[in-house]
Amino acid sequence: QRQLVESGGGWVQAGGSLRLSCAASGSIFVRKAMGWYRQAPGKQRELVASISSTGSVTNYVDSVKGRFTISRDNARNTMYLQMNSLKPEDTGLYYCNGYPSSRYPDWGQGTQVTVSS
Repeated sequence: QRQLVESGGGWVQAGGSLRLSCAASGSIFVRKAMGWYRQAPGKQRELVASISSTGSVTNYVDSVKGRFTISRDNARNTMYLQMNSLKPEDTGLYYCNGYPSSRYPDWGQGTQVTVSS
């Protein structure tokens, strides 16, 4: 049984930083591409960043390029999202899951990020 646990969210003022963590167990993480996703209030969940199984390839949605960095530690089955220069529009519930998400219908609880102006 796979499990994903997101943590690290919180409240921060615009311009601040947060580092999200995703602890994974089971087959979801091992040798799989992973992604960070977010769901803003009243909007559909969207992909924010993805990372290949080895961590050598990363991709970002345009709105976070240059501000967010996705990384993973395969020895610890953990993935991270470093978020800098946060903006109010980054507010949302952040999830980690396999990539592409269409292959992985189960989601964790997510971690809330709130950025105030």
